[in-house]
Amino acid sequence: MYQHNITRFNYTTYDVRRAQDVINPRTSHCNVMVLHSDNTMGCKGHRYIYGNVLGVYHVNVIFIGHGMVDYTPIRMEFLWIHWYESMDQYSTLHFLPLVDEHSFNFLDPADVLQGCHIIPHFAHGRRHDDGLGLSACVGDKEDWHEYYINW
Repeated sequence: MYQHNITRFNYTTYDVRRAQDVINPRTSHCNVMVLHSDNTMGCKGHRYIYGNVLGVYHVNVIFIGHGMVDYTPIRMEFLWIHWYESMDQYSTLHFLPLVDEHSFNFLDPADVLQGCHIIPHFAHGRRHDDGLGLSACVGDKEDWHEYYINW
């Protein structure tokens, strides 16, 4: 498994121009927007779901099974995501609890629409007042109670 520092997403803007988002899990430019499907977790009527990219990876896999042609490795890229949950019909979000079965997932980069800007709701404070989170891998010591989506 190979880890990468950044990933790039090309998308079309509202005025039909090409644009590119650079997502870096180690900076504040680490949030993505994905189109809601019927089988995704609790969207409460929203068109999109939002996630915080924790890692960018690729693996070289060899498909073994019905229809296999040869042992040529195929590059498979994926993102490790910590999902936000919508709190209301507006643009307020919060992270799903770490113990929730839908809190983390792997995502195909082809499913990402574009990067998005998610802003902490500073008035509600940090999730961990002591500055210690529950997981060093997730880096939740810096999490806030609520966030806003910057449209």
